[in-house]
Amino acid sequence: MGVFKRMKEDMDVVFEQDPAARTYFEVFLTYSGLHAVWAHRMAHAFYKRKLFFLARSISQISRFFTGIEIHPGAKIGNRLFIDHGMGVVIGETCEIGDNVTIFQGVTLGGTGKEKGKRHPTVEDNALIASGAKVLGSITIGKNAKVGAGSVVLKDVPDNSTVVGIPGKVVVQNGEKVRRDLDHHKIPDPIDDRCSKLQKEIDELRKEIQRLKEGEQNVDNHL
Repeated sequence: MGVFKRMKEDMDVVFEQDPAARTYFEVFLTYSGLHAVWAHRMAHAFYKRKLFFLARSISQISRFFTGIEIHPGAKIGNRLFIDHGMGVVIGETCEIGDNVTIFQGVTLGGTGKEKGKRHPTVEDNALIASGAKVLGSITIGKNAKVGAGSVVLKDVPDNSTVVGIPGKVVVQNGEKVRRDLDHHKIPDPIDDRCSKLQKEIDELRKEIQRLKEGEQNVDNHL
């Protein structure tokens, strides 16, 4: 596919995904997700030729102007749509298939300093919602959806929806997997710890009160 034809295809994706898009001129000049993808293609071409410094420089310039950081080593398929995009991070060994949608604040990252394949693989037609963190050498299956704010550390099967911290499959092949999950009731470790401390304080107060009452009884007998 020619360069201009592929750019036209990229802009067509924007019109399919974003109802706010009005004209090709507007999309061409103002959509940062589009600019980040185009810059990545240039950077990746240099990266494959082992011109690592030049590739990295292009990716960092793109990051400065778009707020989207894509490592030049990442492999990205056709028709990737990054909506808004600010804060998106895509790691070096990521592999992204075709027709994938990524929203702002998403991280496709690693879990440490391990070598080799250490970033996620996102297969065709997947959607990763705002603020989701997908970490490690895991696979997000075809047609899968990752809910906003989720932290995913394990493989996600095809045709599944994952939500929560850590991410759990709640829908697979159109059927609910868990019926007891309330998305608004996300665990709060700080609140849990405070509740435990308050419970301990209440128990200590009761113990002190019992000791005082015991001393008073002894004094009364004397």
